[in-house]
Amino acid sequence: MIVKLLAGLVLALAIVAPVQAQTKANQLFGAQTTPSADRPMPYGSYAKGCADGLVQLPETGPTWQAMRLSRNRNWGHPVMIDYLVELSQAARQIGWAGLYIGDISQPRGGPMTSGHASHQIGLDADIWMLPPRRLDLSRADREEISSIPVRSADQRSVTENWTPRHHALLKAAASDGRVDRIFVAAAVKIEMCRTATRADRKWLQKIRPVQGHDTHFHVRLKCPRGARHCETQKPSVEDLSNGGDGCDDTLMWWVSDDYFNPKPDPNAKPVPRQRGARDYTLADLPRQCRNVLSAP
Repeated sequence: MIVKLLAGLVLALAIVAPVQAQTKANQLFGAQTTPSADRPMPYGSYAKGCADGLVQLPETGPTWQAMRLSRNRNWGHPVMIDYLVELSQAARQIGWAGLYIGDISQPRGGPMTSGHASHQIGLDADIWMLPPRRLDLSRADREEISSIPVRSADQRSVTENWTPRHHALLKAAASDGRVDRIFVAAAVKIEMCRTATRADRKWLQKIRPVQGHDTHFHVRLKCPRGARHCETQKPSVEDLSNGGDGCDDTLMWWVSDDYFNPKPDPNAKPVPRQRGARDYTLADLPRQCRNVLSAP
């Protein structure tokens, strides 16, 4: 008990000390092993924030397993945990044994020491493209096993790993009203646009092409009701009310020669390096993040 009190005092002093202003936020949040005891609340944006009251996705359930447990990133807002459990049940209905679930967030959210720029407020989650063959993997197994690519090496098409069941799973994932968007490889979006029926395409608007998503898809939920400190993401494609599905001609730019081999602009000015999530200090994050760190 005394050790815990001293540790809390040291952390509280560190937060207000001048040196704290220079400490990277990812080191502070990456060192947290437990969530705060406050009620669930995301603060800030998906790529610049933190969260109170996150809950842990159990390591194993009837229709899922959390992967890479050594990272301690299977924490999320209760809305996200409920969503993942329900989607894993839907996966079984389409013929999968369930889901292998990758990173969600750290126990108190915030920037990470490796990997993602987002996943900071408990409302992002990665889901493996690998259909589980078993749901009794050991902790060691979950560190060794890898997912499968569903995008070709040249990035222009899907591989033989892509199946109609993947399509059905992503459709189920995107059709949930809690979802804001889902990130996939461009080839996956193009294939889904090609094979979706004409009468049922509204959910496709939520499927967005983003680099780096050939072995998993990334689900991002909307800010939950009552989360007044959560920053809603701005729309980036056609509004659903206009019938947009994100399958217009601009999608093909992602697999075009202009994308892979852009012509240099002789008049372009050097672009200054942007500060990324791993550069943030606590001062860059919402002010509530100080309390998130110091809370019991």
